Amino acid sequence: MRSFPPLPDVRDSRAPDALLSGHLWLLELIDGTGLRFRMEASGLLRFGDPETTYGDPGAAPVALRPAVRDVRERFDRDALRDAVDTPEGVTFFGVATHHRGTDYDWDRLPPFLGTDVWIGTHEGSESEARAGAFRPPDAAAAIFEGVGLDPVNAIEREVNGRDFDPEAYAVPQSAWRDGPAAGVVVRNKRGGRGVIRAADGPTDTGAEAPAVDDPEAIAATYVTDDRFERVVEALDRRGEEPTVDAVADRIVEAIARETPVRFAGGGGSADPARVRTAVIERTRRRLDDR
Repeated sequence: MRSFPPLPDVRDSRAPDALLSGHLWLLELIDGTGLRFRMEASGLLRFGDPETTYGDPGAAPVALRPAVRDVRERFDRDALRDAVDTPEGVTFFGVATHHRGTDYDWDRLPPFLGTDVWIGTHEGSESEARAGAFRPPDAAAAIFEGVGLDPVNAIEREVNGRDFDPEAYAVPQSAWRDGPAAGVVVRNKRGGRGVIRAADGPTDTGAEAPAVDDPEAIAATYVTDDRFERVVEALDRRGEEPTVDAVADRIVEAIARETPVRFAGGGGSADPARVRTAVIERTRRRLDDR
């Protein structure tokens, strides 16, 4: 699977000199974890984060599982087959949105936002490498929409690079929270890219989280009425029975995605199995009371 492209700091001397030429797209930088995937000839989707790939979708860290499920449920395989001759040569890149220090409006923010599309073989001019290329930002956004997924939101489109001063640029408000964006990704249509991070970026101290070795405290803090009802309603909309196991699994994933709790296997030490056991007891009582 194709690796994530580098994203240098636009204000750093290592940023490509040609990045700020031509017309630029400014995209919101989302504070989450990179998630990539491709479709095999059978239609099976294979996933990976920036460092590794998963032999099975269930092997993804708990905080990334809502994004994996979102892609698997919404991805239009036939649309991809109709669009390219070799679907397995296409790699999709994006962000699995979860709490890494930035508190988003989790009800509105999609679990996955697409950022890039690599097409391994494609029709193009002779000057384009036949081995493949990343698509320009406008084309990538259209591709994600064409296969049923949400592209990352553009802050500005077609900004003349001659008029863009990265040193004077102020990171705007986020589309997904009441506060500034984590930063802005600057893209040109020739594949150049870089990032301008917010001066006071998020710091993930985990100070708000209960002790990570206390699953009862985690469950008591985060199995709220609102979170419970949102999970049950989501299962109902899909026509799935809200069993104790199904609701508990989704609540644990919601805790991993929406809160400062860090689970083992994802850079933290809370044990997902022990937290799930604590969540099950509260879930059973709540379902019995419905």
